[in-house]
Amino acid sequence: MATRGSRSEKVKRIFYQFDVNHDGGLNREEMAALVVAVNPRVKFSDEQINAILDEVFRTYGDFIDGEKGLTYEGLLRTYDDGAGDVDRDFDALGLELSLDEVKGASMASEASSSSIVDERVGESQKKQRTAAWAVSPNHGIVFDDTWKIVDDLEILVKRLKAKQAGSNGKVKGENLDSYSEAGWSRELGPSSEISEKRVYWEESGHDYVLFVKELGVLRSRADGARSREQAFDGHMAIGRVLYEHQLFKEALVSFKRACELQPVDVRPHFRAGNCLYVLGRCKESKEEFLLALEAAEAGGNQWAYLLPQIYVNLGISLEGEGMVLSACEYYREAAILCPTHFRALKLLGSALFGVGEYRAAVKALEEAIFMKPDYADAHCDLASALHALGEDERAIEVFQKAIDLKPGHVDALYNLGGLYMDLGRFPRASEMYTRVLAVWPNHWRAQLNRAVSLLGAKETEDAKKALKEALKMTNRVELHDAIAHLKQLQKKKVKANGGNNGETSFVTVEATKFKAVGEKTTLRQDLAIALEIRAFQRITRLSRCDVDLLKKEMSDGDVPVSYSGTGAPQRSIRKPNLEEILRRLLIFLKPETFQGAVKAINERILSVFDYTGAGRVDLGMFFAVLAPICSGSPEKRKRVAFDALLWRPVNEGGGAQIRKSDATKYIELLRAIYVPSHGVSEMLELHGETDLSTMSYTEFLVMFNDPDWGFGIMSTLLKLETGDRNRHGNHVCSVCRYPIIGSRYKEIKSHFSLCNQCYSEGKVPPANKQEEYRFREYGTESQAMKDKCKCFNLQSHNDL
Repeated sequence: MATRGSRSEKVKRIFYQFDVNHDGGLNREEMAALVVAVNPRVKFSDEQINAILDEVFRTYGDFIDGEKGLTYEGLLRTYDDGAGDVDRDFDALGLELSLDEVKGASMASEASSSSIVDERVGESQKKQRTAAWAVSPNHGIVFDDTWKIVDDLEILVKRLKAKQAGSNGKVKGENLDSYSEAGWSRELGPSSEISEKRVYWEESGHDYVLFVKELGVLRSRADGARSREQAFDGHMAIGRVLYEHQLFKEALVSFKRACELQPVDVRPHFRAGNCLYVLGRCKESKEEFLLALEAAEAGGNQWAYLLPQIYVNLGISLEGEGMVLSACEYYREAAILCPTHFRALKLLGSALFGVGEYRAAVKALEEAIFMKPDYADAHCDLASALHALGEDERAIEVFQKAIDLKPGHVDALYNLGGLYMDLGRFPRASEMYTRVLAVWPNHWRAQLNRAVSLLGAKETEDAKKALKEALKMTNRVELHDAIAHLKQLQKKKVKANGGNNGETSFVTVEATKFKAVGEKTTLRQDLAIALEIRAFQRITRLSRCDVDLLKKEMSDGDVPVSYSGTGAPQRSIRKPNLEEILRRLLIFLKPETFQGAVKAINERILSVFDYTGAGRVDLGMFFAVLAPICSGSPEKRKRVAFDALLWRPVNEGGGAQIRKSDATKYIELLRAIYVPSHGVSEMLELHGETDLSTMSYTEFLVMFNDPDWGFGIMSTLLKLETGDRNRHGNHVCSVCRYPIIGSRYKEIKSHFSLCNQCYSEGKVPPANKQEEYRFREYGTESQAMKDKCKCFNLQSHNDL
């Protein structure tokens, strides 16, 4: 190990070797040449080099001499700060000190320090030192003793790797090349690509137990350092080495210890957050990143340049919890602080797409691609957003670009297959799903969609084979229904005796020609609306959310009163804060399912609430809109909706009554959101209503239950909630040929049956054309049997 005197001489030799123009400074070109030369095993991109130089010139601005660049004193300071290892760099450059320089260095060392430095570091150990650590000034190793710990740790890891290596000489891993990367940033500096190969260590064996025991000895050496700072340096270095080798659990222990030693330092919190995220502990990861953010903001300019990266990783951890709206806020902050951060823009675009804000997503993703044209994941998400906007031909081109950049990109191949399916190009769709299965053989959704696309291409036998393969991968009920559907089509084809190609055709009939027999039979128009609301309930899982939880949020929540643009007081909150409330209401959902719920709510409800784009939502009115589709008795749902309106500041002081104008606005808003024939424009006409008259709960119920101007559709929705999973034995829909689930609608003259969906869309078999169709609804087969028995009794009575 070099003494201070020999260090300065070596730094001087390095400096003069790269000071090509001999002006006493290292400009950007000369500094770039130095970074590349001392890291021969690292292949830097131009972007990485520029980021490194930006950080060096910013961090050591006091040592920059105008256009000349970094002075010798500045380079010496970078090494003193641990940005690089003098010995390693000196050896990498193939330099040697002359006898005079060695003698001078020795004299300087004796004059400046009486301490003896161990120089018994072997050449093999020097080579083990991680070159990437020289990338980030102020984030490398500071103390020489720490290097000894690192060298010993590298030997331990190498030994463990040798014992756990398989027949191919590699530790068990999974190739991640085909999947979209999360945009993860491990380092406190320029964003670096995540490893393409995930390593899985066998933690239950004797070799690993022994490794952990020996690792404990190294940790004890770090704890026994002469100062708190040196102990911190030791644990951080141990954590970094372990993280690089994907020993995340052990790395987390070291970073946590470093947090204890220096609680207000950004670095250990940041890296602990990274470990926790990789280990799937997103909530704890978020908490560590928040601590890192707090430390960075308190540290002033010292850590200012790290804020974008902290924001990015904080957003990713929030996405891991399903909190996409909140993640968008942090991605925006990162992009504002660092406009060239292409990964932050890509993540922002992907998150915006995830909540249904497609145009904003396209804009962010296009900016990311502009800065990084070979960004395959950004191309994939941009294509998905374009498809959502209906720009299908352009979407195909962008998907193809993503596949050209990364031929095994599963997401791009799968989504392009879906796009071809939507366009009716079934052979091309089948080809895409086949390519997905080549990369990911057990992708059951791809296998199922391949079967559907083959069916669309009229390749029935191949479709049946694909369905059976999908059934081997998963036993989901929809696969059984799909197989039953295929069998029905096959029967129909046989009956046609070659005159029919097996495709089920239909005729769409005007709504006026559909007549309901009996009071219990749902009208076709009402069923269409209720089915759409029911589908929204299922996507959001609000039908599993007890309506009493809304009341609890109102009583427990402390939302301050604010004033809208019209001057009316309201309890309004920002969308990310509303997302936190939704997470409490839907706490039983997995993160990915919750993301889907938030997307549906944002597209259908929040887009109407926030029509101005201000990003704020009237919480009382929002609760009132949710109440009718939550779980609970219909009376309780209506009561909570009324209480939510009563909770609004505009109705405070009115006792148990609400303003009539507020109730009218609520009903119009409810219909604008849930009833397709009513738009937002009708709701907007009510803004500025000056009617101050009030109404009681009883009067509110009359308005709510009105079938024409209220929310009378709720009775049909309740019928669907209780019976839309009922099956009807062997009965299949005469149009779509799928088993009937939910109510069965039987035409009393021609005796054909329709499912909920086909009845609501007015579809009938072409062989049963009539001037008028009369349908009777059966919720269960027991109802059908009772009706049949009545007919028999009536017939017997007539015979007598």
